[in-house]
Amino acid sequence: MQVIIASCAAEVATLGARYCLDLINSKQSPVLGLATGSTPVALYKELIEMYENNQLSFKQTHTFNLDEYLGLATSHPQSYRYFMNSQLFQHIDIDLNNTYVPNGMSEPKTAASEYEAQIKHCGGIDLQILGVGRNGHIGFNEPSSSLVSRTRVKTLAKQTLDDNKRFFNPGEFQPSLAITMGIGTILEADKILLLATGSAKANAIKELVEGPLSASCPASALQMHRDTIVIIDTQAAAALEHQTYYQQVTTQTEQLDYNND
Repeated sequence: MQVIIASCAAEVATLGARYCLDLINSKQSPVLGLATGSTPVALYKELIEMYENNQLSFKQTHTFNLDEYLGLATSHPQSYRYFMNSQLFQHIDIDLNNTYVPNGMSEPKTAASEYEAQIKHCGGIDLQILGVGRNGHIGFNEPSSSLVSRTRVKTLAKQTLDDNKRFFNPGEFQPSLAITMGIGTILEADKILLLATGSAKANAIKELVEGPLSASCPASALQMHRDTIVIIDTQAAAALEHQTYYQQVTTQTEQLDYNND
């Protein structure tokens, strides 16, 4: 796991976009795993700008989103399909038939197994983008989730429901269940890119990077992945004990990359 500490939230998005750019421009049919949330929005804005500047094309790209609420139609403003269409897909040249989001209105077990099959059909995920919840969840894999779990239905934790309540109108139905890629599914991606910003994520980042491997912090499973990059701003990095070392690793890695060019 490599930890990159950026100076600000904007730099987190810029650095993350570069990894996406490198993949899309280096592989004929790249497969991206996508996430929702405020941090990915900044990343998607960077990708849209790159597309508009003719730096990349998404015509051959396939995407798979991490999760979707159960019980929300794709047209609902809080569904993750609606989110992805409005925040990214409608602004680039991607074929919508190549964009996959779990179906929150279908029979859940069937939808979950079909999602796993579709990922395999596309050859697996090349780069999985992640955020992290304040309680350490990735996707909707809440604390106590199996570290080898597959795509399935999960009950959302109270903290997750409280964090997401602001997106729903008072009295509006807020789902308490979701279909999510499992931790085992996420770990099968060739490369993982986790982005986090702000002091509210500092404790989760601490547990993810420096804490024990534990189902109490699902994101700690990323310690087992062969190629995970964590990009965070200084606020999200505030609780880390080994910041100086992570910065040293970043400098040495940049020098190695430069010498190999």
